[in-house]
Amino acid sequence: MRAMAKKKVDKSSNVIARNRRASFDYQLLDTFEAGVALHGWEVKSLRMGKGDLTDSYVLMKDGEAWLLGTHILPLDTASTHFVTDPTRTRKLLLHKKELAKILEATSQKGLTCVCTQLYWKNHLVKARIALATGKKAHDKRDTEKDRDWVRQKQRIIRANVKQ
Repeated sequence: MRAMAKKKVDKSSNVIARNRRASFDYQLLDTFEAGVALHGWEVKSLRMGKGDLTDSYVLMKDGEAWLLGTHILPLDTASTHFVTDPTRTRKLLLHKKELAKILEATSQKGLTCVCTQLYWKNHLVKARIALATGKKAHDKRDTEKDRDWVRQKQRIIRANVKQ
């Protein structure tokens, strides 16, 4: 009998786009996984890595979640016969309980909802969205200071290991 080897799935290769600015500008509290309603040309563009989440955020309207500010560049070959809008509003697919939780947090507690990541889950495009509070300037300085200290510790450890 031949032993079946388990496939190791590399999670980093599943990531399409990250919003690194979100973790710098906001303190991320609670995350959700949402499906994204896309057109065919958008999926093709995302397979080629043409997505950008820099200024994206989630808007709640009429009990539904919408992703705004996501920029997906159309491919020249895939979008020749119809007009494409790279920054169109895309619907997020969530359960009713998740929608209610996000709506409550954004309306009452003063939180905002941002998209932090687009990634592949099997053949589907998923969005990781997070409830977040805005950081003050001193919080951002503390984050930079902590990051610099971690880098410096790693340099010291590497220098000691080489000796």
